[in-house]
Amino acid sequence: SILPTIMKSHHPRSTEAATKYFLIQVTAATMLLLAGTMNTWTTGQWMITHTTPTTTLLITLAVMLKLGVAPMYMWYPHVLQGTTMNTALLISTWQKFAPLTLLYMTQNHLDHTIL
Repeated sequence: SILPTIMKSHHPRSTEAATKYFLIQVTAATMLLLAGTMNTWTTGQWMITHTTPTTTLLITLAVMLKLGVAPMYMWYPHVLQGTTMNTALLISTWQKFAPLTLLYMTQNHLDHTIL
């Protein structure tokens, strides 16, 4: 987990950044779980290639929240300001691979007007 790395400096600002990061990531993960459950309920399959428009929208919003891209980026600068430069680099690079992979896997089903 990245949370101990964020809180390593024992400063109130880093504690706030870790809390914000945790809450945002939990919210996005919950949205992804909801999208998967809704997709399975609707289509009867756990395949990511068979998604409904509602599920696709929910997946896209959750991934955008995890990535910290517009319009869901307001948490991102606050978290980076509360961390060290090395931790900010880690959050800005390594932590983005999984959401980008998910976005890549669903790109054929996305409504590109959302992006």
